Amino acid sequence: MLDDNKILTLANAERIPMSDNCKMTFEVENLDNASPATVSRCGIIYVSPPDLGWEPLFDTWCKDRIETKTYVASDESDWINQFVQKYIEKPNLVTALQKGYIYMMPCPMIIRVTQFLSLLQAVLLPHATRGEPVDKKVFELYFVYCLAWSFAGLFETDDRQRFHREILEKSGAPLPAISAARAQTDKETVFDYCVHYESKSWKPWEVPEWQPPRRLIFSQLLIPTSDSIRADFIMERISNLPVIKHKGRHENGLKNTLLVGGSGTAKTSVCMMFSSRFDSNVMLFKRINFSSATEPRNFQDSIESEIERKQARIFVPPNNKNMTVFLDDLSMPFVNAWGD
Repeated sequence: MLDDNKILTLANAERIPMSDNCKMTFEVENLDNASPATVSRCGIIYVSPPDLGWEPLFDTWCKDRIETKTYVASDESDWINQFVQKYIEKPNLVTALQKGYIYMMPCPMIIRVTQFLSLLQAVLLPHATRGEPVDKKVFELYFVYCLAWSFAGLFETDDRQRFHREILEKSGAPLPAISAARAQTDKETVFDYCVHYESKSWKPWEVPEWQPPRRLIFSQLLIPTSDSIRADFIMERISNLPVIKHKGRHENGLKNTLLVGGSGTAKTSVCMMFSSRFDSNVMLFKRINFSSATEPRNFQDSIESEIERKQARIFVPPNNKNMTVFLDDLSMPFVNAWGD
């Protein structure tokens, strides 16, 4: 709480006085833990999701692509507007997903759109890097692929089938050729395919041939499956996003990847397979296991033990290397009375 004397009082009774020229802005999810005194003393600005909407995210993404000259076609912005109208607005996708589908994890529309744009940028990045133009037909394939994973990636198999059948097929999406027999028996959907860079068409996921290591340790064997390579593909594309997204706004471009699933669904194995390909001369790897007893101080100590001070307030990994931090069992820590 921040009282009239500009003294910040924390939950542990610690009091931090603010200087006269100090201004503080807090962005909170809700006011569940705010007392009437706090609300009356602070200037509260509330913007409801329907008032702001998700449409500005597409506009900003298109403008940034033009400013940074990272687009893959001069008509890219027009294509985005056409496909948003075709696949999201016209079929009323937001309402349809809210009423008829079950998400395994709460995911607001703003987050879904952000995931979609990040994934679309990631899969188009190789074409932009090589200066290779993409036509409208291929761009639509990428759009459908990213739409499926960002809007329906948190569905179970049955809901993914319904999404493929009721949303994508009815919208006239250019889907992969799936026979009725495979769709019924193997439950094959668009999630079993990716857009191949060379052929620029749909290609089914193929599990690479497993090469056994020289020294076999049964408990450490990691064998790729169709599910693991699909997740690995998205993780790799997201990790290759540029470090700086927009220099003018000093906006970082790095994104995190969160794997969601029940116990025994190989989330840790997928991450370990992904990290096993790191070049140790360039990328360091730190694995932190969370538990119900993990506290913020434990996490901070774990990070600080792996980095070194470069300047007064700048900390970096040693030897001028990058570092990837893997947080295992992220949902395990105890949630206190304030929801922290």
